[in-house]
Amino acid sequence: MNIERIIKEKQGTIVDVRTTEEFNSGNAEGSINIPLQEIQQRINELKGMKHPLILCCASGGRSRQATLFLVQNGFECCNAGSWLDVNYYQSKPL
Repeated sequence: MNIERIIKEKQGTIVDVRTTEEFNSGNAEGSINIPLQEIQQRINELKGMKHPLILCCASGGRSRQATLFLVQNGFECCNAGSWLDVNYYQSKPL
């Protein structure tokens, strides 16, 4: 899965798993905030989103946890690491 291409071509949904406060202080364009601690309770909402899900957070740790959980539950998703990396991919020409 080419994360950079998926992000650049808007082939999936960017889900930021940081806290709401962190998300509100800065986020990737078009991303949706679902804090890591809410992932399990909001699984039906995630099912209705455009896949693959591109998960990000501050450094990649929480998005890694979310990715592992979602893959175990049948989701097509990937860990994009930091939301700043997602911003970089969005601004970088193909």
